[in-house]
Amino acid sequence: MAQLSPALRHRARVLAARTAAAAEPGGVTTGTPYELMLMQLTEHRRSLKEIQSIERKIVVKATLLPAYQTWIDGVLAAGRGGQDDVFATALVWHIDVGDYDRALQMARYAVAHKFTLPDQYSRNLATMLIDEFSEGYLKGKLADDPAHAASVLDEVKALTDASDAPDQARAKLHKAIAYALLAVVEQIDDKEIAAQVLPQAQTSLQHLQRALSLFQGVGVKKDIERPERRLKRHTQAK
Repeated sequence: MAQLSPALRHRARVLAARTAAAAEPGGVTTGTPYELMLMQLTEHRRSLKEIQSIERKIVVKATLLPAYQTWIDGVLAAGRGGQDDVFATALVWHIDVGDYDRALQMARYAVAHKFTLPDQYSRNLATMLIDEFSEGYLKGKLADDPAHAASVLDEVKALTDASDAPDQARAKLHKAIAYALLAVVEQIDDKEIAAQVLPQAQTSLQHLQRALSLFQGVGVKKDIERPERRLKRHTQAK
């Protein structure tokens, strides 16, 4: 895919910012630049629909996302919160390809302005964020750095606490946060736990207990013993 020159990228970002700034808060983004982005998105979605492999779709999405970065930057810089299906779709794609930091940056804006997801998505925004970031840790690349993952997942929780979402989804998020914290805890020698990660062990236990209370089938019953053992060893050592 051809790269825009710095001058053209700047022009595209300015157009995106102006278009997003013109939208009424709580309204819908309109204007020629937005319509052109929607046309591009429609074409890209058509190409993706022809691919049956989910793995291949993710690879292709990673090659398509650079075409949306100047638009995203413009919206984040000057947007007033008008519903933007291009932005919302790109948010989902960033999670799909494992670019969690960019996705979280976009999620802050989308949640703050009460975005809805385009019609092809069956979940609301909060449920999608809870589900996909949780899966990002439990089955994806977010698990590569547990300490960073715990911070990211905790922010997703904060962003979505006030929104409606299924108990099963929230249970999975609590499970993911607990596992990330446990991964950090279990990297630390017992002698250092009190000073460094004892609070994380306690917090992981609380998240596991909350996950189980929300959904008995979340699969954490045996894992509750992991932070309990750590905390017990610390108590006995006193």
